[in-house]
Amino acid sequence: MSSARSLARERAMQALYQWQMTGQDPADIEQQFIADQDMANVDKKYFRELLHGVPKRIEEFDLLSLELLSRPIEQVDPVERAILRIGLYELQQRLDIPYRVVINEAVELAKSYGGEQSHKFVNGTLDKAAKNLRALETQAARRPR
Repeated sequence: MSSARSLARERAMQALYQWQMTGQDPADIEQQFIADQDMANVDKKYFRELLHGVPKRIEEFDLLSLELLSRPIEQVDPVERAILRIGLYELQQRLDIPYRVVINEAVELAKSYGGEQSHKFVNGTLDKAAKNLRALETQAARRPR
């Protein structure tokens, strides 16, 4: 993960983790990250979109997660929760990003920051979400050519 967009996802995951744990205003977290983190190669516009977009849709994503998870979202590890919320945002709001890219980027974040089996959990959860949120795209990808 080294592209500017991948780095934006990584920083957004860290910032959303902070938001989940502290309840700080996303604008304050954004300013803190710009001041304290290496943001030189980060797609700052995309970082900002994720950091502000996920909290705006948090209730919607958490309701959606009820269909995807066997436990309440609050019981999911905070790192995995931040990754899942970014993935759900991208699946729902960024139709320009192929669903497989969304899932792969989330899996890579889980491998880097989550627990030992996080990537499997994230992969399975977002794959289920993609079948609902991107039904036509996932069906087309699964058809034999």
